[in-house]
Amino acid sequence: MRHAKSGRKLGRSYSHRQALMKNLATSFFTHGRLRVTLNMAKELQSVAEHMVTLAKRGDLHARRQAISMTYDDRVVSRLFSEIAPWYKERQGGYTRIMKIGPRPGDNALMAFIELVDRKPLGEIKTIVKPKAPFKNKVKKAKPEAPSGASGQASTKPKAVKAAKPAAKAEAPKKAQAKPKKKDDKA
Repeated sequence: MRHAKSGRKLGRSYSHRQALMKNLATSFFTHGRLRVTLNMAKELQSVAEHMVTLAKRGDLHARRQAISMTYDDRVVSRLFSEIAPWYKERQGGYTRIMKIGPRPGDNALMAFIELVDRKPLGEIKTIVKPKAPFKNKVKKAKPEAPSGASGQASTKPKAVKAAKPAAKAEAPKKAQAKPKKKDDKA
């Protein structure tokens, strides 16, 4: 019996379930609406409501807690700057679940989960400039462009593929000892 055990297992291990909720929360606050199974929507609803409550609080600790629940810091920035002001007068119930019927493949009950009184969400703004990509220390040789306006080939000789090395000279064969015959007596 699962007395005093809250939450749904969703057929996943603990770590898989945590990763799933982070992914769903990130997608939910990116788009404002998701189509998932009914059980996933019910689980996501509690996570999303908690994140909006954290965003309404707005302090540094709340921001760090919200970052730990998503995979993208830009989503948290949107949550704190755009979404939280929508609900400053509301005391809860920031999301709604609308059932949409069974999925054709496996007959799982599907639902939309969306923000209540949602406004259109634009592209996520990047607050922090992304870091420059890692550059290798080894520089690759760039192919040379033809010189001159007429498109003539350059005067430098092209690299010639190295010819295959000649077959190794055969090592002198060792003299093989002849097997002794039984007839021979020394």
